[in-house]
Amino acid sequence: MFVPALPPPGPPPVAEVRRYAIEVAGLRVGTMTATRQPPVGPEVTYSLVSDVRVNFLFYHVIIYYHVVNRFRNGQLVLSTVEARTNQGNFSTRTEWKGDHYDIVAHQYKHDYQATETQTIRYAVTNLFFAEPPAGQARAFAEYFGDYFTLRPGRPGRWLATRDGREDEYQYTNGQLVTLIKKNPLKNFIIRLLPPES
Repeated sequence: MFVPALPPPGPPPVAEVRRYAIEVAGLRVGTMTATRQPPVGPEVTYSLVSDVRVNFLFYHVIIYYHVVNRFRNGQLVLSTVEARTNQGNFSTRTEWKGDHYDIVAHQYKHDYQATETQTIRYAVTNLFFAEPPAGQARAFAEYFGDYFTLRPGRPGRWLATRDGREDEYQYTNGQLVTLIKKNPLKNFIIRLLPPES
């Protein structure tokens, strides 16, 4: 019996990776890497890794944090944040329990525990891979365990606000090119790096 040969499989899907430089006062102080893994069935995993070291006279900051968000059928099912800083080690966990999320945040000067019954379908990690869709009013802030309010600014710009702080996301052709994390002392400017050759 003749069995036709199957065509060779195509290349396996690759992760989408966006690399950013983090600057303060014009000096590069760290890196940020956002990754979206190829879907595995109904699941997609996003991660965000930030590594910052700042030394300005009396201003010393060391921050390493790693966010992992797992979505199933477009819904967040698990978010973990691990942070290591010069002020100690911290974490946040948000987990879907079938009819609600359990949220426990233990971050620097931010302890928060809550139950959330509304499904979460949009988080900060999503902002790194496309401009928010029209009408997107909030993004889940994994680090804090609650939400940023989103509102469009000038074309290609979105403002994310929470508890008096504001971040500005700037897009070109739907791609995040600059993120300004506004800070009373010095703004952190996060700029997209060109693809590695």
